[in-house]
Amino acid sequence: MSNNKQLSPWWWVPTLYFAEGIPYFIVNVISVTMFKRLGMPNGDLAMYTSLLYLPWVIKPLWSPFVDVIRTKRWWILLMQALCTAGFAALALSVSPDAFGLSLVIFYVIAFASATHDIAADGFYMLALEQKQQAAFVGIRSTFYRIASVFGQGVIVVLAGVLEERLGAIPRAWSITLLGSAVLFALITLWHWRFLPATEGDSPVKPANDGSEAPSGSAEAKRIFKGFAEAWVTFFRKPGVWLAIVFMLLYRLPEALSVKMLTPFLLDPAEAGGLGLSTAQSGLVYGTVGVIALTVGGILGGLYAARRGLRRSMWPMSMALALPCAAYLILALVQPSSLWSIYLLVALDQFGYGFGFTAYMLYMMQFSEGEFKTSHYAICTAFMALSMMIPGLFAGWMQEALGYVGFFIVVMICCLATVTVTFFARRRCSS
Repeated sequence: MSNNKQLSPWWWVPTLYFAEGIPYFIVNVISVTMFKRLGMPNGDLAMYTSLLYLPWVIKPLWSPFVDVIRTKRWWILLMQALCTAGFAALALSVSPDAFGLSLVIFYVIAFASATHDIAADGFYMLALEQKQQAAFVGIRSTFYRIASVFGQGVIVVLAGVLEERLGAIPRAWSITLLGSAVLFALITLWHWRFLPATEGDSPVKPANDGSEAPSGSAEAKRIFKGFAEAWVTFFRKPGVWLAIVFMLLYRLPEALSVKMLTPFLLDPAEAGGLGLSTAQSGLVYGTVGVIALTVGGILGGLYAARRGLRRSMWPMSMALALPCAAYLILALVQPSSLWSIYLLVALDQFGYGFGFTAYMLYMMQFSEGEFKTSHYAICTAFMALSMMIPGLFAGWMQEALGYVGFFIVVMICCLATVTVTFFARRRCSS
């Protein structure tokens, strides 16, 4: 372990946020592709993988314990070690006959990943001065995006190549997940060596006027009092119910469709899909799509900075909702040209990245006040909930309606985006 507090943040910030992204995308994206390739029906697939969002929905409930128990550095290393063990266990459990076991392991990794998010973000603020935090905010975002490309693209493509070479889908995914475990073990060892031990990174101590010795119970009471106050003040904010409805419905078209996009790409033409291989789906959605999403997000940030949130919300909501028509077009035409699929998926993801900026800025603006950090954490819980709920029944809807009918319903859901934008923008300050 290194105690060198003068280490440049370049030694650990990029790897820390790469490590933050990998388990998230393995749990929420790769699980869909893997279960689909192993033969899970779309209805069950969408429901079970949507429930994997749950740890990110409820993580504000246990975030105080990360402050009270041990250091952020300790939590980071423990959760990374747990994720490593989880990936290895997944590699051993891959089988069409062991979906239940794989899901349990995915849930363990999900809770570890959500806890890692809490500790990593807290460590970032403790280990860096304010100027350094500002300087490295772009770096952490960039490496999280790299993790997105790696998790949704590289890992899926690797699994697809192994499927074709080995001719055995479970074995291909076992090898891929085992490689992920080895990679994460190396990242854990790197952070054990280079993640600095800082003076500010210590368990939160209760305020003491000298009349009594600090105690664990006193600290627990203080933490839970602050926790309760943060939730009470959140629900007392002006316009809170409109804000909650906005957070739940603004992304409804994307939330409904996201769990069905990979099955749509992989299903054969006779089932209404596009008939791509695993490797091709990784390139289309996990690589080209993620790059387009990133570019859209960057341009969305620049656009909103110039025009302000209030003036940006209409074009951004349209950019998020209307490109969902790309999948309806693909379902109707079922093109054989891979480039046309690349183009339409990139268009949808670019629009989503551009429009999602308004969503993030709205949550930041709504969170302003005394409990800014806690209120933003609560907003992110609603953000995760907005993706979880529609996904629970998306698969069964697709099985009942077919892909064309399903994507028509997705387009109808664009009305929800437009409606909540109409009301929410009235309360934007700028």
